Amino acid sequence: MSLVQYVIVRSDLMKTLNWPLGALIAQCCHATTAVNHLFKEDPETIEYFGDLENMHKVCLEAKDETELVKISEKLKENDIKFKLWIEQPENIPTCLAVKPYKKECVHPFVKKLKLLK
Repeated sequence: MSLVQYVIVRSDLMKTLNWPLGALIAQCCHATTAVNHLFKEDPETIEYFGDLENMHKVCLEAKDETELVKISEKLKENDIKFKLWIEQPENIPTCLAVKPYKKECVHPFVKKLKLLK
């Protein structure tokens, strides 16, 4: 089984709000670490970490907070497990990481998003 982990980060943090690249990467790290910890006993997460050399992640961009929240709502409605990272003390959603799934389970909900550049 080929598993993939989707990470969706707000591109406006860098493009409009002038966050440095390192801060954006940190948001992705926070979200992926959190979701992997939350679902550490999930069979797909266990399988994903059973082959560290072949982990597959796809980093996508949401244009802003509104789009990121809409994606999280759609995932929740469809029982897709994820972690929406809320950066403190700003209290703003910055990034969303989905637990490892087969691509076909998540791709329909993220296929309109662009790869992060």
